[in-house]
Amino acid sequence: MEPSEYKEEDDQKKQTMTKKKLIHSISQDKGIHPNDVRHVVQAFLDKMTECLSKGERLEFRDFGVFDVVMRKPKIGRNPKKAAEPIIIPERRAVKFSPGKKMRQLIESISEQE
Repeated sequence: MEPSEYKEEDDQKKQTMTKKKLIHSISQDKGIHPNDVRHVVQAFLDKMTECLSKGERLEFRDFGVFDVVMRKPKIGRNPKKAAEPIIIPERRAVKFSPGKKMRQLIESISEQE
């Protein structure tokens, strides 16, 4: 990559879809009052969190799978005190694996760039 190409990447900030923007977008697309959309989106997120906290797996066909996995313990380093190792204990984490349709869409976007 040329130095000028690095500059272009820095100038092109990634857009962030917030919950507020998502609710507004769905409301506009479907002609539903934003408060109704907000309640459904929040209920969906709450239910996802509840299921994952119980260790359940969430699968949405073509979209992807959310699963709770155990991360192994590892040794980290503090950059200011590199000589002192920090032990990071094993922990649970949420892993997302994209579904077929999402993977294809993401791959087609990266090919266009």
